[in-house]
Amino acid sequence: KEYGSFDLPATSKLDDLKEAFRKCKKLDKNRMRFTIGDGKAKKAFTRNLTLADFAKDGDKIMFKDLGPQVSWRGVFIIEYFGGFIAPILTIFFADYIYGTDRPEFTTVQWFGLIGSFAHFAKREFETIFIHRFSSDTMPISNLFRNSIYYWLFAFLMSYFIGHPLFTPPASEMQIYIGMGVFVVSELSNFYCHIILRNLRPAGTRERRIPRGFFFELVSCPNYFFEIMSWLGFNIATQTFAGYLFMIIGGGQMVIWATGKHRNYKKEFRDYPKNRKRIFPFIY
Repeated sequence: KEYGSFDLPATSKLDDLKEAFRKCKKLDKNRMRFTIGDGKAKKAFTRNLTLADFAKDGDKIMFKDLGPQVSWRGVFIIEYFGGFIAPILTIFFADYIYGTDRPEFTTVQWFGLIGSFAHFAKREFETIFIHRFSSDTMPISNLFRNSIYYWLFAFLMSYFIGHPLFTPPASEMQIYIGMGVFVVSELSNFYCHIILRNLRPAGTRERRIPRGFFFELVSCPNYFFEIMSWLGFNIATQTFAGYLFMIIGGGQMVIWATGKHRNYKKEFRDYPKNRKRIFPFIY
């Protein structure tokens, strides 16, 4: 389907094409995606390319309407709120959930509930004050998918950790090791996010090669420490819901890290060759 015609210089960027197309289609620019080619040869028009870099004479540029959009920041705030509120409700309404004859929470149960609350409180803080997003929006369908994942597992983990029949690990050493791994990984993950924030000046979409700390070993140490954080959490609390949450989320982060690593290598010719994707010295 043709929506109109317009002329653009070869030096035009993605925002120029979107603005010209908006005047013809009367559509929010965040809903627009432009590609050339098919299948494995399909190539998307990205902000770092000019029109001349993206397409050559005779190429047909295809448009796709990405549908209703919602801000990245808004999605993160909503999806993490489930993890933020679930342990609070479990703590303050335990008598209503489990009955007034329930035993007091054990040290491990307090760690599990407060630890999960602290994790998601940290994620909300980072979303509001730390993260600088490379894209403004994502499809609104992602909001429902992501929220179901986070809210469902947050309430399942909190429910089973706070349950009167909760059984902690037999070894105190295991509990303390899990707690230690969780705390160190949470702090390391936060530091990685600070490094990423400082790479991109406020109000820009500039991309640079991350340097320092575990970025010297892997492209996405923030994902690595996220996985390690939940591993420590599960070593100490040992719930099926917690391990399943970690496995599903960890698998997704491996996919994201693989894509980011590939994009770094494609974008930066001097990208360090010895860096792994997500797991130091392994992958």
